[in-house]
Amino acid sequence: MKAAIVEKPGVLAIRDIPIPLVGPYDALCELLYGATCTGTDQHIIYGRFPFPLRYPTVLGHESIGRVVQVGPQVRNYRPGDLVTRVGTVGDPDGAFNVNWGGFAEFGLARDHWAMRQDGLPADRWTGCRVNQIIPAQFDPRSATMIITWRETLSFLTRMGVGAGAAILVMGSGGNGLAFAAHAVNIGASPVIVVGSAARRQAAINVGASHYLDYMAPNLAANLTAYCPDGFDFAIDAVGKSGQMDLVLPALKPDGTLCTYGIDEPGQCRINPDLARGSFNYFKGGYDEEETHQAVCDYFRTGRLDAKNWLDLDHPFDLADINDAFLAVRERKLIKALIRLHG
Repeated sequence: MKAAIVEKPGVLAIRDIPIPLVGPYDALCELLYGATCTGTDQHIIYGRFPFPLRYPTVLGHESIGRVVQVGPQVRNYRPGDLVTRVGTVGDPDGAFNVNWGGFAEFGLARDHWAMRQDGLPADRWTGCRVNQIIPAQFDPRSATMIITWRETLSFLTRMGVGAGAAILVMGSGGNGLAFAAHAVNIGASPVIVVGSAARRQAAINVGASHYLDYMAPNLAANLTAYCPDGFDFAIDAVGKSGQMDLVLPALKPDGTLCTYGIDEPGQCRINPDLARGSFNYFKGGYDEEETHQAVCDYFRTGRLDAKNWLDLDHPFDLADINDAFLAVRERKLIKALIRLHG
């Protein structure tokens, strides 16, 4: 089968690798569509990922698969089921690795429910809880967004965002827009996004109250004009050094800051003297499984619309994945949709 492999930093190529073998708790899936992740994927491609990894590695973690075969111990998947975050597996002899292997023609979903029921060690199944079944009527092109939506909604919920909270989002990429959309759906107000001038309409489309160009002078003063009492929460969806200090003067006393993006890991600094008073820093992570149903409900009712992130009518073929990432780097697309099979 074909797969997109980062052979070394800066080199992404399509290569032939074996179709993964089906274990007792595995469901073999034909991978249908995947979406690019500007943060994780680009950092892996260019050797800037903040966690250890080994090249060559199969890229992609936002793919949707359709079950075509199940192992003998599988009880919760059936052929034809649509499953989230499916990926292939690494070569047992070390010829290639995976991070998380979603840009391939076939991959495996694991029946983590059955594994847990059968008493298998948690370290064998807990990471597979990202494999969740979605309704058959969901468009697999749009459903690639479920991964981004689950991550960001879980993070936002754990942070404590609720109705009436004033929210500031730094960043207008896929994650930044997801945070804004979730905040609106939760009932936060105002929801203000700071990002590049070209993304203004995208932020308004997902419901942002106001949009500010991050290049504009006197950013903190402009933010304060929109929210004089200060923001309850400020989210750095990019992770660049210095961004926190730009918005700290606009944070309400006892408000909460957080960093979600990974553009400059380990380089972020905060000057507390810029704050109005004491503040909190959130580092609570996320768990995709805990928000899976909520995201599916938002998606089903139209409160999350993939068209605000993806060009659904013009997917790239897997063979053209370098063109897809080029379009993202040149900011022609927020996220690129990749057709993986057929």
